[in-house]
Amino acid sequence: MVSKALVVGAYQRKLEELACLPGVALTAIVPAGWRDSRGALTLDRAHTTGYDLLVAPLAFNGQFHLHFYPTLGRLLRRLRPDVLHVDEEPYNLATWHALRLGQAVGARGLFFTWQNLNRRYPWPFRHFETTNYRRAACAIAGNQDAVGVLRVKGYRGPVVVIPQFGVDPDIFAPAPAPAASADDHTFTVGYAGGLAPEKGVDLLLAACAGWPAGRWALQIAGEGPERAHLGKLAAQLGIADRVQFLGYRPSTALPAIYRGWDVLVLPSRSRPNWVEQFGRVLIEAMACGVPVIGAATGEIPNVIGDAGLTFPEGDIAALRAALAALAANPTRRAALAEQGRARVLAHFTQAQIAAATYRVYRQMLTA
Repeated sequence: MVSKALVVGAYQRKLEELACLPGVALTAIVPAGWRDSRGALTLDRAHTTGYDLLVAPLAFNGQFHLHFYPTLGRLLRRLRPDVLHVDEEPYNLATWHALRLGQAVGARGLFFTWQNLNRRYPWPFRHFETTNYRRAACAIAGNQDAVGVLRVKGYRGPVVVIPQFGVDPDIFAPAPAPAASADDHTFTVGYAGGLAPEKGVDLLLAACAGWPAGRWALQIAGEGPERAHLGKLAAQLGIADRVQFLGYRPSTALPAIYRGWDVLVLPSRSRPNWVEQFGRVLIEAMACGVPVIGAATGEIPNVIGDAGLTFPEGDIAALRAALAALAANPTRRAALAEQGRARVLAHFTQAQIAAATYRVYRQMLTA
């Protein structure tokens, strides 16, 4: 498997689950780190039992479309894999490069896609895309809309819908102690993720600013280009003393943060070139027994199902009403916490994602 996403330690649990399945000898090829608009991520070796984790040099680090692994050919000639799982979009150079090299050593290749908008790319990215459609023996899509995009754009091979990663329910687990009583409890709202315009954190600040006086606080975990603007906005709205910016936190630290929240909000907004593709923080919080509220956009409603609340995209008043409803009703919060945890256990564990991916591998090898 070739994946820059695996620099995140929590994601590596899927590979441990894959590695223990019958007949699997797994090697993951990852960079030493990855840089993007949210900052620099360094490889976190959190879950490495049962498989080999190889670090390879990465050219054009931080360039989503243009990065690739210069030494990959040498590694594949040594490893001689039966299946080459390229955990990248089909229009990226890394995917084109890897599938070409994999084909040369006889590996059956697959790519992963989140792309839920029909975007047309200029040359050479369109060339990468169409060539990868022909080379790949299978595709994995992270959401159902991505399947439709693949078909419209000309991919005719097998495709299976599997989220890229799940969560480990033993790590992302509810707090053992009961919540504080309503009389002395500060209702804590949380957001985790990138601080970028499309994530809608400004909407969350505005919704909180309109609340009546009471015991509430907002914690924001993450970094990104909007950090300074959001700090100024909190001050302008008169709520700076109630808002805490936690900065970037590694994936392994997030369960403890989630457990301190009464609700997690994902207020994403659509953009012409982006619509929320999954919302991983939703399943992480749900696994921790934290109720969730999400904007009704992209894949968010499908992830939440009936185990949380949604509000019309961009509707600050509706978000404020949802927050107020949960703040005033501890019983409902507890019920949603149980429903959310049950939904993750039924659909989104790392073991389930690994088993589904394993079935894809077996089908590729017997096709």
